[in-house]
Parts: sequence; C-alpha cells; structure tokens
Amino acid sequence: MKARRRWAPVVPLIAATAMLVTSCGLFTDEKAEALEAFAEALGTGDAAAAAALTTDPAAAEQALRASLDGMSAESLRASIEVADGAGALVTVWDLADGRVVTTEGEATAVDTPAGARIDWSPAVLDSRLAAGGRLLYSDVLDLDTPIVDRSGEPVMTWQPVTVVSIDREAAETSGTEDVAARVAALVSPVVPSITAGSIADGLADAAGNYVVVTRRDEDIAPVREALAGVDGVGLADQARLLTARRGMASPAYQGLPEAWEQILERDSGWSVTIDNPDETIQVAGEDPAEVPEIATTLDLAVQQAAQDAVESSGLPSMIVALEPGTGEVLAVAQNQSASAEGPVALTGLYAPGSTFKIVTTSAALAAGITEPSEVLPCPGIATIEGRTIPNDEEFDLGEVPLRTAFARSCNTTQAMLAVALAPDALTSTARSLGLGVDLGIPGLTTITGSVPVTEGGPARVEAAIGQGEVLASPFGMALAVASLSNDGQMVVPSLIDGETTTSDSTPTRLEPGVAEAIRDMMRETVRSGTATALADIAGLGGKTGTAEVAGAPANGWFIGLTEDIAFATLVVGADSSAPAVAMSGSFLRAVPTVP
Repeated sequence: MKARRRWAPVVPLIAATAMLVTSCGLFTDEKAEALEAFAEALGTGDAAAAAALTTDPAAAEQALRASLDGMSAESLRASIEVADGAGALVTVWDLADGRVVTTEGEATAVDTPAGARIDWSPAVLDSRLAAGGRLLYSDVLDLDTPIVDRSGEPVMTWQPVTVVSIDREAAETSGTEDVAARVAALVSPVVPSITAGSIADGLADAAGNYVVVTRRDEDIAPVREALAGVDGVGLADQARLLTARRGMASPAYQGLPEAWEQILERDSGWSVTIDNPDETIQVAGEDPAEVPEIATTLDLAVQQAAQDAVESSGLPSMIVALEPGTGEVLAVAQNQSASAEGPVALTGLYAPGSTFKIVTTSAALAAGITEPSEVLPCPGIATIEGRTIPNDEEFDLGEVPLRTAFARSCNTTQAMLAVALAPDALTSTARSLGLGVDLGIPGLTTITGSVPVTEGGPARVEAAIGQGEVLASPFGMALAVASLSNDGQMVVPSLIDGETTTSDSTPTRLEPGVAEAIRDMMRETVRSGTATALADIAGLGGKTGTAEVAGAPANGWFIGLTEDIAFATLVVGADSSAPAVAMSGSFLRAVPTVP
C-alpha cells in the first residue's frame, strides 16, 4: 500500500508528565535534572525549550520540530529513567482515533561550561533516527482505487508522474538563461505555455528548487535523458490521481480527487515510520480496508458525445446532461473558449432567455389563469406594464392556443401571462424545478440560478422571458428539465454513488398535471415550433432561447428532454438559438442509449 502523508497542522499538545526514576539519592544530580527538564519540555511539545537543554540547540530544535510536526499528535507523554547521567527516553504519542505509539530514545547528559546538557543526536528521540530523519505519521489509503463511470469504465486512476524541477543555485552557476532555454525546448512540445522566459522568471522568484512541470511519465519519457543532462535539473518520480486517458476533460472531474480522498479516508489505514534520508523504518500501523472502486453517475459515452459537440464551435459552448427523473449527472462538457472563464457549465450565470418560459408557463398554469388549449393573443409587439416587448423579428400569430404560442416562442403572450401572476410566483415555480436552490453535491460545485421576486412593472415583463435579473447556469436549466420529467418534483442531483446531496430547502412540488402539460408543449416545439430541425430525434421535447446581452451578441440556448437525457446547451455570443439547436442535434445523434 502507498501512504499519503498527513499534512494537517499540529494540534496543540496536551501537557504531558515527565517521570524521573533514580536510585542512590541522585534526585538533586544536575545531569538528572537536565534529563528530567528535557523530558518535561518535550512532553509539552515545546521544541525550543527542550532543544535549549542540549549541546546543539539549533540542530535539536529543527529535528524535534520535524518529528512533532510529522506526528501531529493529539497529546504526548514523555518519561525517562536515569542512571549515571543517562537514560532511556520513552515517548508515548496519542494519535488520531485512539491510535497510540511508543518510541524510545537514548539520552546522555554531559557537563558543559553552561552546565549539564543533553548530548544531542537524533537518537535522543528515537534510537533509530539518523541525521535529517524524523518520525512521521501517515494516513495509508488504498490509492489503487479507481474512479469509474456508471458502466465501470475508468474515469480517474492513480498514475505515475515525473516532477521536473531546477535547482536555482546550479542554474545560476551554469547560466540561468541557458538552462531555461534548454529545458523549455524539451518540455514546451508537451506544455506549450512553458517558455524560456517563464522558466527564468520562476527561477528568479524561487528560494531553492523551482518546479517546472509535473506530467505523466509517458510525456516525459522521450526527453527524460536529455533533461537529466541539463545542469540543475531534477526528475522526481511521484504519482497523482489523473484522468484515465490523456485529453479527457470536464468540469465534472475537478472535484473528484478531493471526494476520492475523503471516501478513502473513511477506510484508511495508518503508519508511523522513521523517515531517514536513506531508509524508511516501519514503527507501527495498520493496512487500509480495500475499496474496489468509487462509482460515479457519469457516462463516458455521453460525455464524449457532448464534448465532441461543443468542440465544433469556436464560441464558448456548454452542454450539461442529467438523467431524467433522478438528476444523476451524465455529462458536463465545455470547450476551451468556455473553460477560459472557469467551470461555467456548472457555475456560470446567464440570462436564460426564452428557455425560462417553461417556468413562466408553469406558473400561469399552476395559478389557473390559463390552460394549454386557451386561445391567447400573440401580437408582434406589445407595450405591457410600461415595457415594449417584441417577438423575434416581430412575428405576429394573431390569436392562437397557448401551446402554439409556447412552441413558436411568443414573447408577448408570455409577458401578458406574467403580469397576472403573484409577485413571488416566478420565484417559487423556478425553485420547484431547482432554479435558485443551493445544492451541496459531493464532488461537484454548482450554482443553479437566481430568480428574484418581482412586484410588477417592466421587471416582471422582462423576467417572464428570462431577461432582466433572472439568471441561470446551464446546470440549473438541465436540472429544471430533469425536474419536469420527475412530474414537477425537484430531482436531487448526484455525481458519486452512495454520497448524499444536500440542499438549502425542499421546494414545493409543481403539480404533476402542469409538468405534463409543459412536456407536451416542449414536444410541440420540436414538432412544429422553433426546433423543427430536431424533429427526427424520437421523443424529443425542447425549448429554444435567445438571451440579449448588453453591448454584445445575444446568447443562444436550447434545453431538451428525451426518455434518457435531460440537458441544456448554451452557445455564448451565438446571436440566435440556431447554433445551440444544431449543437444539441449533433450531441443527441451521437449519444448511445443511456443504460
């Protein structure tokens, strides 16, 4: 098993007791008193005080601090039996979870001009310690445990890596610019962002070693020998949790290493070692429980289809796919243009535009102010509550059933419905579908959106069509669609099997009949509305959206629902929903049936 060193800060040590056991009336002996005082100072965790009682305070303090920090004990007890100015120092380390380890050193007091002092060597603390060594407590994790997708295919595994570093002093001796140029020439084909200038700048700021890059072994192997030949370059073999294949990328992977570690820690073993420069000696410990694998809800086939789709655009593009009815995360994809802004598929907030009409229409149906078959006006432009609002290119349908107005995305119809709603109707309906709910998803950081209460006037009109202060993330819109498929009850999304998602509230369920009506209208949108380009995809329902952005091209949205997938697609700056519709089609036609 491999050990992960425990780097937690040292817990303040509980004051310990020091016992002096002597014979022949030596309790007043100065050497015995020095030994006793050393044990007492050590027992309280005071490295400086203990070191001051030695013949080499500087070296002793450094060594004692190294072991105290390395052990991170919850409490400590030290005792010493003295005879003729020497004794065995017994230290009892109370570690986490009731683990107790005893070490034994050899201490001798000698006369010095300053009085009796402990003749310092690392063996005072433990007889097996060498110069530069320390006692070290480690959690021992089953690091070979892979993270897998729902079919068992590896997503992330523990893999060997090479750390390439440069010693600053050696580089200066050989010529920093020359060393930087030679290293950059070797590693830049693997990491283009690394240049001679960036290495030189890093060396200038480094106190000692400057880490140039950490990469998979296969990336470094072709240039390993050449790198080793550059003065000052060090190559350290380590290991990391990495994606199973090079090139795999998703915001959904970013939180998995921390979650993986937390899960393994529940079944961790432990060890205490003598960590000497030239050897490691096991002192005590216990093997971890075996964890065969950590399963996620991800589907790598769906992820690949989504990633291929977003990569087709040079504009920032995102797709989030969830399992309908459960909210299990199937895929989170975004291209490099989007990734330059961070994990925006999960946390980026954007005006949802007309995709928000699933909320406005749901609120109107739930309030009983309309029904899907009711004939309503859809003028090309209307002034409502002081806000003049047009349809796209001011198309005018006259009077049509609500389902038709929804499918054709009539802004004016939605605005007229919204002004008849209660101030909090859009807010509460959005929360029923998950928008505005704060979630704690193990392994995943998300923001769903924000739908403020609107008292009326232009703000209500703008909110009705997903503009103004209404914001949503692609994750939030996918969550809303997944909740519609759950008969209006917000799904509780998850990423890791067996891990519990928390939320700041349990929203009131949307009436199942309302959710069913919205799903029917979404299917009508694909059959005869604004998304007929996807009519060949069996069972698909959806909603297009174009969201205005001040001083920039509009963003294009499409949200959709099939039997297997609830998803949201966003293309930033697309200036219409058409690119998002086309991207969604590429995604859905490529994805296999979700098991």
